[in-house]
Amino acid sequence: MRFAAPAAALSLLLAVTASMTLGAEQAPSPRASVLIAQGRAALEAGQPQKAIDMFESAMAVDPAYAGIFLDLGEAARREGLQGKAIKYYREAIARDPKNVLAISGEGEALVEKGAVEKAQRNLAQLKQLCGESCPATQKLAAAIARGPQPRMLAAETVLPDAQVTQN
Repeated sequence: MRFAAPAAALSLLLAVTASMTLGAEQAPSPRASVLIAQGRAALEAGQPQKAIDMFESAMAVDPAYAGIFLDLGEAARREGLQGKAIKYYREAIARDPKNVLAISGEGEALVEKGAVEKAQRNLAQLKQLCGESCPATQKLAAAIARGPQPRMLAAETVLPDAQVTQN
């Protein structure tokens, strides 16, 4: 009985400390930081697939770092994989529901995919979180104003009509 009060105080201290560290974004490990930097350099050099490989390696090294999902989403969008980008942005939102960069990135990927109505929901959410003058809000509003990207046709979908000739 004489240890009940100190034990309760200690458990309360540990609970408060744990909740404070849970909410704060942790920096990536040093090895993951190097891989992230290499991935960003590859993305800037116009090599999105190489960037995706680097970011996925960084995620394997440090799976607790949530910021990597934003980089993966951007790389997937540049590769033309909007569905995959949306998945990465949603993972970032699941880890931090108020991450305006993830909400904006998901909205842009939705616009590129043609889901403008869903992107407008993201825009409304951004306006609530950070207002009209927030860069993320303005970026998504500009993407919605541009509209969806025209879809490219593959060569296989436009085949000439088959003609039968007699020899």
